[in-house]
Amino acid sequence: MSRAVVFAYHNVGVRCLKVLLAHRVEIPLIVTHADNPTETIWFDSVAQLACDYDIPFISPDDPNTPEVIAQVEAAQPDFLFSFYYRHMLKKDLLDIPAKGAFNMHGSLLPQYRGRVPVNWAVIRGEKETGATLHVMNEKPDNGALVDQQAIPILPDDTAFEVFHKVTCAAEVCLDRCLPGLLAGTAVLKPQDLSQGGYFGGRKPEDGKIDWKQSAGTIHNLVRAVAPPYPGAFTRLAGLPMRLLKTRFDAARAARAGFPAFYCESGKCYAECGDGGVLRVLDFELDGRHLTAEEFVARHGAQPLPFDLDL
Repeated sequence: MSRAVVFAYHNVGVRCLKVLLAHRVEIPLIVTHADNPTETIWFDSVAQLACDYDIPFISPDDPNTPEVIAQVEAAQPDFLFSFYYRHMLKKDLLDIPAKGAFNMHGSLLPQYRGRVPVNWAVIRGEKETGATLHVMNEKPDNGALVDQQAIPILPDDTAFEVFHKVTCAAEVCLDRCLPGLLAGTAVLKPQDLSQGGYFGGRKPEDGKIDWKQSAGTIHNLVRAVAPPYPGAFTRLAGLPMRLLKTRFDAARAARAGFPAFYCESGKCYAECGDGGVLRVLDFELDGRHLTAEEFVARHGAQPLPFDLDL
């Protein structure tokens, strides 16, 4: 029976751990994260899974300390896996497993190496992404490929919806390639790093809408940062506003001739810098959800310009 120490968090961590268990991989130790009380926790708990299966787990602030390295060494793993664990693992950890260290990444590598790959793929209007199991080394997401599974990104999918698809893709990918990995017969394929780029993390302030951009670009931003992420934000009539759900309305002609928001016939619209129009299906103004009728009652039916200088 193969042994694996697993560094894991989030839904991908839970589902991939269940794949290992289904294939009767012995897991003597799980390393996970303590939940951040300032973060919206919308995903499943690796710590709870560890409790459910009576697997020892730890939640260190830094996995690369001598204490954690000693615990991993004591577990004598054949494999080390990282499933959406948020810290980089350094050489002292990666050298421990007898048969290698492997990471599950949420893109079709070598595309979208680095942080928050699902959000970046949606922001950039990709029609496809997926999950990749690859060899882990000290440079992020550049090791040889074990297997990949693609999923489609539909035009109105939010990052939240795409992430659930990627979770399923990760489970399918690992379930398919794990027997070969355990048997030592998996064929690894080096990455061609020239075919993809590296992307950094994102902060809530990166959700600011630039109304000079096209309707398609703004729609991609809205769906990439829609809840449970912090949302795309702007200001209207001096009030803070979040656009939470939009749809590109290619058939609708521009009315205002400038970036503006208005509601008519029970529907709300945002006119963008290229003259394109977004149907606004959900929004908050000054922290409150408003219907089209409530907005018109408070602010009138004429287009209101967005505050372009935030």
